[in-house]
Amino acid sequence: MLGIGLVNMLVALDQTVVSTALPSIVAELHGFEFYAWIASAYLLASVVTVPVFGRLGDYFGRKRFVIAAVIVFTAASVLCGLATGMRFLAVARALQGVGGGMMVGTAFASIPDLFPDPRARVRWQVVMAAAYGIGTAAGPSLGGWLSEHFGWRSTFLVNLPVGALALYFIWAHLPAYRRARAGEVRIDWTGAALVALVLGSFQMLIEAVPKNGLTAGNLALAALVAAGAAVLLACERRATHPIIPLDLFRDPQLVTLFLLSTLSGFVMFSLIFFAPLLLQGGFGLSPQQAGLLATPIAACIALGSMINTRIVIRLPKPTAILTVGFGLLVIASVSLAFATRRTPHLWLELAMSAVGVGLGFILNNLNVFGQEIAGRERFGITTALLQSTRMVGGMLGTSIVATIVNHRYAAGVGDVLAVLGASQQARWLPQLADPRVLIDPVLRTDVVAQLKVAGLDGPGLIEAVRHVLVDAIHLGVGLTGAAALAAALLVRRISHIRFGRAGSTPKSG
Repeated sequence: MLGIGLVNMLVALDQTVVSTALPSIVAELHGFEFYAWIASAYLLASVVTVPVFGRLGDYFGRKRFVIAAVIVFTAASVLCGLATGMRFLAVARALQGVGGGMMVGTAFASIPDLFPDPRARVRWQVVMAAAYGIGTAAGPSLGGWLSEHFGWRSTFLVNLPVGALALYFIWAHLPAYRRARAGEVRIDWTGAALVALVLGSFQMLIEAVPKNGLTAGNLALAALVAAGAAVLLACERRATHPIIPLDLFRDPQLVTLFLLSTLSGFVMFSLIFFAPLLLQGGFGLSPQQAGLLATPIAACIALGSMINTRIVIRLPKPTAILTVGFGLLVIASVSLAFATRRTPHLWLELAMSAVGVGLGFILNNLNVFGQEIAGRERFGITTALLQSTRMVGGMLGTSIVATIVNHRYAAGVGDVLAVLGASQQARWLPQLADPRVLIDPVLRTDVVAQLKVAGLDGPGLIEAVRHVLVDAIHLGVGLTGAAALAAALLVRRISHIRFGRAGSTPKSG
């Protein structure tokens, strides 16, 4: 469990450290249009590899794949630290996503192997919660401090010592369980390729339509997504060992859990990646200040998980904890959507705390409830699909919110400059429409000096542009609140779950 916990910490540390450093990365490497891809490339690669290696682990044992995952992840972290441009970084993040997907698909599915009794499994989740909490609690402030004092590249290299520790504990102590199997196992590589094609094309479509409208190219892309989905469905029906077993989707309880997992990923990743941009670009805080304000998200995920392990098995209706968790996410999203530069930092920290506690009530329970409904023979693939759907939600969330923020910000800056006249608007729009001017103090000082030479109020224009960015992010955060509200209402579709003992039949109804 120490080895699995360190793997969990590695994933958590990477997500939170990098999200805090993202504004600094954009400031150095340029390319704000690739902001969402730094998150989405990781998520897209993970989405494909989680079910693939979840299924491989079911058939061939999980230990070897967990070891390979840690090696791939830490090697990719080095490549991220050496990135010379946003495209290179996005590719390196995709390789990290392969390692992360392997870890999630195999390490997390090792827990029901070790603890068949769901009550014991819930109690042992405290190790996962503590590891995730340490990684996420340290992440924002560590990411801000490292990027401010040693540069953003150091935020990727911090994965190396944690990866080395995880590798030792997994290698030395994780049992090499292998279940008995009959016949040849044929992995559905065609299905995996189609999943990557469909999701990658869908993400490109989400970003392209708001920017360019329904052009011929975008209509062709939409047709490709629809055709790819149809071919994937046909492929999975014929596959002897499908990457996405369609029989799982005949259970309405599991379908509901997959939808909840998708919505939780939508909310979680959107807030994790855009809260630092709001604090740094919108409110003008330093990376270290923004990291400290975002720390309660991470710390309270651990706190919420620890509280959850104590109370969920004692609740007469355990699924009620999901409603509470999503309700907290609604409250937090609404609070952030109305926050301004004058909002007290204590209020922001309370909103971040609500995000963390809410996620602590949601993430582990979705796994445990899914495993109880699916039954022991489908532990691995159900756990993998729950993780995959959460990543799909995160990919969609970061892409959709980034599209909204980009569109609204560019349009708002154009409106601010329109009062200066067409010629001045054309001259200054390229510089002020790039959010780097709000994040990079050197670039901002240079632009303000140029505006002053031109006889314009530089500080006043910068302040106006900050308000535009804040309004744009508020709209995106409001969308995350709507997603959390939909999830809270959706929880009612899950029948009452009663935890059974190991060896007994899980009950719901």
